[in-house]
Amino acid sequence: MQVFSGLVAEAERSRKVTRLVRGQLVRELAEELPNGWPTVLDDANRLKVAMALGTWFAYTPETHKERVDKAGDSLLATPPPPGWLPRGPDDELLLTLLPDETV
Repeated sequence: MQVFSGLVAEAERSRKVTRLVRGQLVRELAEELPNGWPTVLDDANRLKVAMALGTWFAYTPETHKERVDKAGDSLLATPPPPGWLPRGPDDELLLTLLPDETV
């Protein structure tokens, strides 16, 4: 957690917190859903998705929690295609869910 706090501080200085937050979701999804977004959200897969989204929210800086909460709700309401697994923070769907702040 201490390392992540340092990353947040650096992201704040460079005004790239949203990109850092998207990157954290990429890591959480890769850990919980290594084969990508499930085809069916049965109980087991729903738990994996909930774990990924919950951990993502837990790591999110306070300034972005509301946006992350809405993005998570959006992923559950309108799931991405089966197998979707973003490879980085600039994934097209992630940019739609959490666009960069305008400066």
